[in-house]
Amino acid sequence: MSSQFIKKENNEVTLELTISADKFEAATEQAYNKLKGKFNIPGFRKGKAPRKIIESQYGKGVFFEDALDIAFPQEYKLALDEHNLEPVDRPSVDIKEANENGVTLEVIVTVRPEVKLGQYKGIEVEKIEYTVEEDSVNKKIEDMLEQNARFINVTDRAVQDKDMVSIDFKGFVDGEAFEGGTAENYNLVVGSGTFIPGFEEQLVGANIGDEVDVDVTFPEEYHAENLAGKKALFKVTIKEIKAKELPNLDDEFAKDVSEFDTLEELKADTKKKLEEESAKRAAAEFRDKVIDKVVESSVVDIPEAMINTQIDSMIRDFDYQLRYQGLDIEKYLEFTGTKIEDLKEQMKEEAQNRVKTGLVLEEITKVENIEVSEEELEKEIENMANMYKMELDKFKATLKDEDKEYLKENVAVRKAVDMIVENTKTA
Repeated sequence: MSSQFIKKENNEVTLELTISADKFEAATEQAYNKLKGKFNIPGFRKGKAPRKIIESQYGKGVFFEDALDIAFPQEYKLALDEHNLEPVDRPSVDIKEANENGVTLEVIVTVRPEVKLGQYKGIEVEKIEYTVEEDSVNKKIEDMLEQNARFINVTDRAVQDKDMVSIDFKGFVDGEAFEGGTAENYNLVVGSGTFIPGFEEQLVGANIGDEVDVDVTFPEEYHAENLAGKKALFKVTIKEIKAKELPNLDDEFAKDVSEFDTLEELKADTKKKLEEESAKRAAAEFRDKVIDKVVESSVVDIPEAMINTQIDSMIRDFDYQLRYQGLDIEKYLEFTGTKIEDLKEQMKEEAQNRVKTGLVLEEITKVENIEVSEEELEKEIENMANMYKMELDKFKATLKDEDKEYLKENVAVRKAVDMIVENTKTA
């Protein structure tokens, strides 16, 4: 193999790569052995026809493309190593010449861009602090009360806001009952906003046994297209009314919901936890601001291919999240009336920011010669195994060398961020 660096324009590199006659012949023979069983040649059993006979019947170049597919990857990798190139996209390959001396190719590949770092040590960023007010503590305690509330049957009054009602209902559009619009003994908390806007409010004031006509209009963006924007009538029967009863806010409540004996102890612990959460939030936001400032001051000409790859990754992550909610990307696009191209365009700016941030931080790890020890890598692998709830040995068995390199890069980047933050001045 011989390769020649022709030119570089922006982030596109052009190489001339020659596969020697001997290597291409070996690849052609390999292609013949792989494909010979597909040819039916009169006078020969299937898969037994000599290569020359097949070439005489189908043409000298019958195995050329397959031979190129076999020979090119290894020769291409050698060329990348020779010229110290890091591709970020698949190469474009054109055949310039093919003869008894071998095959000469023109290869155009998009490579990792150069990063011109701005200041990343000793930068100044405004300090972030959050104070936990008494109102926040009280709100947390109120949430605990709500979580431990119970509903008790009420028979001597009408439905009020916050009540839980058991109802039968049947929905009609244009006088016709529609699919999914009927239920019996359905429990609904009035004011929860779980039903169509306007539905729950019309139950207020009704008594047990009452039949209520509820007029609503489905939202324009409703997931069922046949109902979106349509007016509907629901025939509703009130079967039960239950009022929410909150526990008494006292020492007994504290004992029931925590390991503490008094309400004051519970409040003090709640405040402490809120302060810890606030400190973590402030630290995370401070780190983000520091990195944003470092990235903003750096210059990178990001190839479109890297942005598109990042967008594809974000789409896959979004699809994964949707599946936890019983949806997928196709249903989401259908429900929202969005095209995949529109979704990708919405993600483009964020994708560009992520790519630039990654490139800048990785460049800092190189400039600062940040290394990751075997102990640090082992700890990262252990953390990943715990995250995936796998035994350490079994998780290790799934890792390839490139997976370990990826984990090492992640650790190195985190160490770079720690170093940057430690060297940041607070305003």
